[in-house]
Amino acid sequence: MKDWKEVTLHNANGLSFSVLNYGGILTALNVPDRNGTLENVVLAHKNYEDYIGDPNYLGALIGRVAGRVDGSSFDLNGETYQVHANEGENSLHGGKDGLHNKLWEMAEYKEEDRSGVVLTCESDHLEGGYPGHVTFQVTYELNNDNQFRIYYHAKSNADTVLTLTNHSYFNLSGDTKRTVEDHTIRIESDRYVELDEQLIPTGSIHPVEGTPFDLQKDTQLGPRFSSDDPQIKLAGGGFDHTLLFKEGTDEKIVLQEPESGRTMTVQTDQPGVVFYTGNNLGAGEALTHGTARKHDGLCLETQSSPASLHHKGFPSIKLKAEEDYNRFTTFSF
Repeated sequence: MKDWKEVTLHNANGLSFSVLNYGGILTALNVPDRNGTLENVVLAHKNYEDYIGDPNYLGALIGRVAGRVDGSSFDLNGETYQVHANEGENSLHGGKDGLHNKLWEMAEYKEEDRSGVVLTCESDHLEGGYPGHVTFQVTYELNNDNQFRIYYHAKSNADTVLTLTNHSYFNLSGDTKRTVEDHTIRIESDRYVELDEQLIPTGSIHPVEGTPFDLQKDTQLGPRFSSDDPQIKLAGGGFDHTLLFKEGTDEKIVLQEPESGRTMTVQTDQPGVVFYTGNNLGAGEALTHGTARKHDGLCLETQSSPASLHHKGFPSIKLKAEEDYNRFTTFSF
């Protein structure tokens, strides 16, 4: 931890974010409520050493492949690659050599209407089992329109597979005064991905109509957590599913917390989101607000789908040699 650094940047309106060079972890995003009170809307560990080996990936950059790789293997260009298994026989969030464990280089910048930090790192060929030497550049930026933006850039010297995301847990009550059960969410998605008992996509994509996954109108989350739907029960009483975005919509997600008055809208060029509602939180984790509770936060992991490695009909995560990987996600408050 002696080489860890944390950077905090502000905009002209008092909003701020803090990020660690370890894992590119977002430790704070301070946003005003309806009365102008600034509070943190992302979960963070009280003790920073708890970020090492964190099973919840709080605030971390995720890659090379966000999500679960079935059987920790895939075929590419006629070759089979075996990647690190860290969740039973499957690989989760890049395995032990994932970006969440990297020490990133950080460079700050400040302009008249925005400020940010550029994080860079590299991953060697076959690190974690993945082909290609890859260079990564991720930018966190806060502008004076109260938009927090994440820009992802990567390039590999060989054909590989790649999909990056950020694993922040949002709670708009501020400083996690309440769980997310009273939050309302709207997601511009008409299809969700079915999971098996290991939370691996089965290959089936279903329409959301008539299911708890129909979040196309503002929906309070609490009642959905207690649904009898087998998929909700499978995930531990909540969501841990990929929702595929409808095309032609600008604002993909709108999240609101009625008591604080905070609203967050999400724009992205990613094809879908893994919507995870903190079903596994509450195992005694010491967070900045106190001991973690189930549903203390929710993740909006915008990404492509690792299910495309084994099933047809999913957004591809293949990246050709020397091709630019460019994606963005914007959170507006």
